[in-house]
Amino acid sequence: MASALRDRLVAQALEEGFVSARVCRPDAVPEMAARLRAYVEAGYHGQMSWMAERMQWRGNPAALWPGARSVVMLAESYTPPYDPMEVLEKPERGAISVYAQGRDYHDVVKKRLKRVARWLLAEAEVPADVKVFVDTAPVPEKALAAAAGLGWQGKHTNLLSRDWGNWAFLGAIFTTLELPVDAPEVDHCGSCRACLDVCPTDAFPAPYQLDARRCISYLTIEHKGPVPEEIRRRMGNRIYGCDDCLAVCPWNKFAVAARDLRLLARPELREPSLDVLARLDDAGFRALFAGTAVKRIGRDRFVRNVLYAIGNSGLPDLAPAAAALTGDPDPTVAEAAAWAVAQLAAGDASS
Repeated sequence: MASALRDRLVAQALEEGFVSARVCRPDAVPEMAARLRAYVEAGYHGQMSWMAERMQWRGNPAALWPGARSVVMLAESYTPPYDPMEVLEKPERGAISVYAQGRDYHDVVKKRLKRVARWLLAEAEVPADVKVFVDTAPVPEKALAAAAGLGWQGKHTNLLSRDWGNWAFLGAIFTTLELPVDAPEVDHCGSCRACLDVCPTDAFPAPYQLDARRCISYLTIEHKGPVPEEIRRRMGNRIYGCDDCLAVCPWNKFAVAARDLRLLARPELREPSLDVLARLDDAGFRALFAGTAVKRIGRDRFVRNVLYAIGNSGLPDLAPAAAALTGDPDPTVAEAAAWAVAQLAAGDASS
């Protein structure tokens, strides 16, 4: 009975648009607590204090909901139909991480998860409860997904699969139902170092370890205040997130196209003009990024990132846009603007 339900559940998940679905137990990663503790003690979490504050749940998913007996992990592809590295060769443009160029994945994936969860409750022959999570609770999605056999955590710490590469969002359905579990996937990275070697800020102290304090995704999204100058010079034109380690993974030769068009890039967000972005006020920022993941960091942090990109561009034509913000009410924006002006002036003087 349970095996048949589990098989039909997977089929239903695929019909809903997910590329894969697998099952594990909430306590499938007993080493998670120690790994997380070591990560926090090393300071690799940076300003993400919530990681330390919620370790008792993130390190032990079974404690998040003691009544849960199974975790259904699901993956939804957002593979871009273009090379996301191309924009890095266009210094007048901003590079926004692929996942944030379309509709906010929290909304898209969670609604799909809820439909699958409702189907599961309707099909179960015994009373049951479910809870769904998409990156909004202390759930170690990547570790659970690996334990469930969706894929494995690569040297860049992201989940990847031989079936769909590494461009995927993860979602979790916790349930009180006892479902048959899948075997975990084994590591297939081998001797490959592509993701480690491409990182522009050397954010990987070792394979399978990420120091968020040097990661452009963390610095452009989570980090508050100025970014250290040594690192901001390496950020190039990356203004929200960074896809380098994902984009170079050889397993993307098996990448699956995104099935939900809402997850694909809005034309205006694929390679936006730095000059235009630097001139955004709060209302303009909210209008441009309505419905996207970018909106949550706010205008000030975003424009800070844009100014770093302008400073790195080597393009004197962008200096007026930066100069106009040297008196910005936000001190971090004002400092970034002054830095950008100085960088462009220094480059112009040396040419």
